Amino acid sequence: MTSDVADSGVAAEELKQLIERIERLEEERAAIAGDIKEIYGEAKGRGFDAAAIRKLIAMRKRSPEERQEEEAILELYMQALGM
Repeated sequence: MTSDVADSGVAAEELKQLIERIERLEEERAAIAGDIKEIYGEAKGRGFDAAAIRKLIAMRKRSPEERQEEEAILELYMQALGM
């Protein structure tokens, strides 16, 4: 397969385009990650707990059923530990 890519200008160009698209997306992802970090810093500066915000965001990604199951398991484990 690698010889096919090296021998074919079309395949090589297609590969180059795919790689360049991935590189652009990686750059965008890094920029977005920086933006998110800044927002967490802003939240912290306004007195909010960044860890709690992260947890809330993770929780909002799950369905209500998944959250209930997680909370029930957590409660069970806390009781087992006498918390």
